[in-house]
Amino acid sequence: MSDHDTLQKFLFDGTDIRGEISSLADCYQAILAQQQYPDAVAALFGEFLVAASLLSATLKYPGIITIQATGAGPIKTIMTECTQGNKLRGIVRGDLDAAAGAKQLQDFLGSATLAITIEPEGGERYQGIVPLDADNLSQCLEHYFNQSEQLPTQIKLCADQRIASGMLIQQMPSSQQAEKIAADWQHVSLLMNSLKTDEQLSLPHSEQLFRLFHEDGVRLFEHQSLHFFCSCSRQRTERALISLGAPEIQSIVEEQGSVLITCEFCDEQYQFSDQDVEEMFGPQPPTLH
Repeated sequence: MSDHDTLQKFLFDGTDIRGEISSLADCYQAILAQQQYPDAVAALFGEFLVAASLLSATLKYPGIITIQATGAGPIKTIMTECTQGNKLRGIVRGDLDAAAGAKQLQDFLGSATLAITIEPEGGERYQGIVPLDADNLSQCLEHYFNQSEQLPTQIKLCADQRIASGMLIQQMPSSQQAEKIAADWQHVSLLMNSLKTDEQLSLPHSEQLFRLFHEDGVRLFEHQSLHFFCSCSRQRTERALISLGAPEIQSIVEEQGSVLITCEFCDEQYQFSDQDVEEMFGPQPPTLH
């Protein structure tokens, strides 16, 4: 069975090291189909998407995790988000043509920051921000975990134009002796470092883990399916228009006859007539000239 579009958790017996492994194919292609990204941009975007899927598995309560890079390079913003229910979406904004020849993270984003936002359902929003100054996204996310969560974490992300794949291991708080904790973590980390990109993109999850950790009592749990899903709706779009205020929306209606909003994530269109706008804000007083 294919592991595409799935997330799986795994554990190492006798340790407090946990992990996740994720692969995206169909949902990755569905998200890419919404925009025309150059190959290099698509591959970087794929790393952000699979990273969001991995980090969603670290959520303790239902909610959404968002990874957003904001920079001064050809790419101004890359944003991906994943719910604990494994629904993914994302967007890239910037000069895509100028970014087509980029190779390093800084070539795409220039001087940039990486924000990780956690929004639990009904809970308090939390955001951690780190500089995007490492060679790749994996290292930047490791820095985030070491700084914000204070949990030793190792991440390997890769993507081409077809598949995005990622693996994460993390040392959880432990009551074991410090020497054993350090030795176990060093051992598992060194093995994970030997994972090659072509293996990540081509091998099933179970085979990746067997090649790396077949002597280490790794237990792989049932897969969870990942899907492309956009949370836009007419109601949410209406709330966004209301937040802009009646004068601005009214002026658009006067100029264009209606307000047409296209979702950047899924291309769904929402049209609001002058009557819709009047129902939103109530009748507007006549303009005095």
